[in-house]
Amino acid sequence: MVLAAGLSRRLGHPKQLLRRDGVSLLRHALDAVLATAPLRVVAVLPADMPALERELDGLPVERCVNAAPQTGIAGSLQRAAAALADHRGPTLIVGVDQIHLRRAHLDALLASGGEDDVASGYGAAFGLPVRVGAATLRRAAELSGDAGFRSLWSRSGASPRRVEAPELAFDLDTPDALATAIAAGWIDR
Repeated sequence: MVLAAGLSRRLGHPKQLLRRDGVSLLRHALDAVLATAPLRVVAVLPADMPALERELDGLPVERCVNAAPQTGIAGSLQRAAAALADHRGPTLIVGVDQIHLRRAHLDALLASGGEDDVASGYGAAFGLPVRVGAATLRRAAELSGDAGFRSLWSRSGASPRRVEAPELAFDLDTPDALATAIAAGWIDR
């Protein structure tokens, strides 16, 4: 599941279309996910963004539209979970704004934890990408707003296993963060 329906309000323009080495961040995330040889890939996109649709051209990716992306990540997770309702195995959930995302980390998430949920750890925090079991995915309907599965884990007192990835801590949400990423050469000018 690739979450790409965010509105990038704080950044001011679609971060999904920012480029790294000539490739959009959306395509970068999809390429990393596809390299893991998944059974299916569902990309959650906002409605009426043909530039994002074009990034999926030629890829074996199912499109899932979040017609109300302003409702937050919960709406995207719910739509993708509905699309994957018949899936009984683990599901990898990836965002598009982690510019240091690599296939090796996704492989480590997939190889960890048996049936347990597994999250990426960065310092004291943890989050995307995550691998959730079918039972957790079915609970997406319980989510609301900008709360992802972390809210379920904290309510239940259960914590996912972690695969450390401190390089994923960089948050590309503001113009200042974008300027930092461009200056460091992580995002194309």
